[in-house]
Amino acid sequence: MRTPPRVLILVQNLPVPLDRRVWMECQTLVAAGYGVSVVCPKGPGDPAYALVDGVHLHKYAPAPATRGPLSFVWEFVYCWVRTAALVLRVARREGFDVIQACNPPDTFFALAAPFKLAGKAFVFDQHDLCPEVYCSRFPRPSRFLLAALHLLERATYRTADHVIATNESFRAIARERGRLRADDVSVVRSGPRAEHMRRGEPRPELRHGRDHLAVYLGIMGPQDGVDLALHAVAELVHGAGRADVHTAFLGFGDCFDDLVDLSERLEITEHVSFPGRADDDMIRDYLSTADLGLSPDPKNTMNDLCTMCKTLEYMAFELPVVAFDLRETRHSAGDAAVYAPANDVAAFARCVAELLDDPDRRTHMGKIGRDRITTELSWEHSAAAYLRVYQTVLGRRP
Repeated sequence: MRTPPRVLILVQNLPVPLDRRVWMECQTLVAAGYGVSVVCPKGPGDPAYALVDGVHLHKYAPAPATRGPLSFVWEFVYCWVRTAALVLRVARREGFDVIQACNPPDTFFALAAPFKLAGKAFVFDQHDLCPEVYCSRFPRPSRFLLAALHLLERATYRTADHVIATNESFRAIARERGRLRADDVSVVRSGPRAEHMRRGEPRPELRHGRDHLAVYLGIMGPQDGVDLALHAVAELVHGAGRADVHTAFLGFGDCFDDLVDLSERLEITEHVSFPGRADDDMIRDYLSTADLGLSPDPKNTMNDLCTMCKTLEYMAFELPVVAFDLRETRHSAGDAAVYAPANDVAAFARCVAELLDDPDRRTHMGKIGRDRITTELSWEHSAAAYLRVYQTVLGRRP
């Protein structure tokens, strides 16, 4: 009997299955008959090894939170060494035919290169543009570190047998900066599973006694704009005198503690909550209760090119979205969102207020968003493109 092909997926910035894109990729491969192993950092309470829904999860203790450029370098080195040790373990225990590296960082090509000499294939699943992420986090980027990030990105492109891009903007950059042929880059969007992410029964107690609930769902890093959302809440509370809305910030990240402190300094603690890391049940409960979703990602070189997963997840739950006017956000959400001028907190707050006061418009926008998910943007539409990548790559193996 022929042994089914095996795939090893490398992830550094999130544990799996918390990384919902990677987990959907894993489930898609397993359903298609592939063997799947994952190497990633641990989440709170995670074991070093687990077999979950047919996926072998190998995990290491995560690096400490990063605060500056040098700590990022340390994080890359630490995670690379820990990942390399687990890759060798997977090679002995389960084996693999393809290594899929999900960035950031762009350093795993050096792990894949020796295995390519042994006939393994390498797929680069580009979640972020690392040079742009660096510039968005640090206003005065080091020219040396920026040049190094571009060098690592080029090396990853050159080593990969195939590149997966999350949208057409990323695909264009891969072709331009990586000098790749069109056939060597495929778009696999990060849409939610429409059958899994849909409205359930609301839980009114999550409104904390207010008439309305707004929700932010996602990572809380320097480039994610959660501080702007908090300032918008302060504008609603202190500027517009609105006490009828509670805002829940679901998620975690490097800035979590700083954001809690900011809410205290802005004197809005009675109007916001930080439930923390969100599992499927928490996401369903909050998004089924909320009146709208917040996508406060500020306009910069990185965010303008990114498809924001939270925006698509709001749409899956029929929530209208308030966002800053970013190219890929507008491409994804269309008329399911209202767009404030770039980084204008006061305008963002006005957009929230206008939607809260117009329930019919919210309902109409929610239906538009859900329809875009089910007909075009859900993972069910992306899964076929993802599997074609593996059919192509395994067909090219020596």
